[in-house]
Amino acid sequence: MPVTAERYSDVIATQMTKLFRQPYSCIVEQWIQTPKGMRCISWSAKSILENDNSVKAIVATGRDVTRLKHDLKVIQKKDDELMLVLESGNQMYYSHTPDHVMMFVSQRIRALLGCRLHAGKRVWTEYLTDNPMNAVGLERTIRAISSGRREPPYRLEMIGKDGRTIWVEVNEIPLVKNGKTVAIVGSMVDVTEKKLVEEALAEAEYIVRDFSRSKKRTAGRVSEVSTRSKGPLKYVRTLFSPKSDEEDEDFPEIPDNLNL
Repeated sequence: MPVTAERYSDVIATQMTKLFRQPYSCIVEQWIQTPKGMRCISWSAKSILENDNSVKAIVATGRDVTRLKHDLKVIQKKDDELMLVLESGNQMYYSHTPDHVMMFVSQRIRALLGCRLHAGKRVWTEYLTDNPMNAVGLERTIRAISSGRREPPYRLEMIGKDGRTIWVEVNEIPLVKNGKTVAIVGSMVDVTEKKLVEEALAEAEYIVRDFSRSKKRTAGRVSEVSTRSKGPLKYVRTLFSPKSDEEDEDFPEIPDNLNL
């Protein structure tokens, strides 16, 4: 098996050491310059052993997999282009099993939570905080898994590796095969800043509403005190007469200390 490029030498040599120990077989791929150009050959080799397990001979077969390699390269390029489109929007995509084990997680989700590929938690629920609102989202996911029907969007409070809390809006669909949910696929949007703005607006609305009520109560007391200051007779007259204060001037002034 001639090695035609130095960069493949170490890889092939490492693989071929398996021919002299368990499992006494190996598969290596090698690019070779031919009259038709560079061709990729997949070698399958196996050792023939003596009684003492020493290698007596090595047999190998080769298969031209150049076209397969090119097809895989085209597929990989399309996958990369698709992921570029998916990652460029606001939505971040994921999928998990009915047991909540993560199958696919967008790179942006990993960056948001601060976890690396194959180094993070396997179950997505481990990223949830103790916020009671998360129970509503988990209940909808379980209901979607059991019924196979889509549930309305919901929000979750998650916690990243650095301890930072993150609010996301989740929209997911159960993937059903033969009447059974085999996976959940969905998307999430980071709504942390939106959540903070909503809370600030709600608090401001409460303060304004409380202030307005307080102002109305104060104005009512001031009006009552102002009306009563006119004297008992004028106060009674204002209750039963639509006449204005100017029309009250037609009546003689009665002292406030008059005993009625």
